[in-house]
Amino acid sequence: MRTLCSSTLIGEVFVILFAACVAMRMTDVSTAVIWTVSGVAMLLCVLLCGVITRPGAVAVGWGLQVALIAGGLLLPTLYGLGVVFAGLWWCSVHYGRKIDAIRAERAAAGA
Repeated sequence: MRTLCSSTLIGEVFVILFAACVAMRMTDVSTAVIWTVSGVAMLLCVLLCGVITRPGAVAVGWGLQVALIAGGLLLPTLYGLGVVFAGLWWCSVHYGRKIDAIRAERAAAGA
């Protein structure tokens, strides 16, 4: 699960970065607010990569997905991108857990 979720989060960092660049030109929100919010979101994505296997980390990831969708209030394109990344997040968590279960099963069988 760690690899899939981390890949999704790193992809999300780039989407947030590029969305911030676009938001600076397309909205009346101050540059300081855009970069503060975007910076916190990007930092949270990167930090979450390191703790994704800990309890509660997946829930924080879901919170990030909701926040990205809510970013559509600032930049309407983020509604669509947020939904896409929420779907990717679901796939990463769902299939990542299946992969982990299969690996554990194989390790137990081989031991």
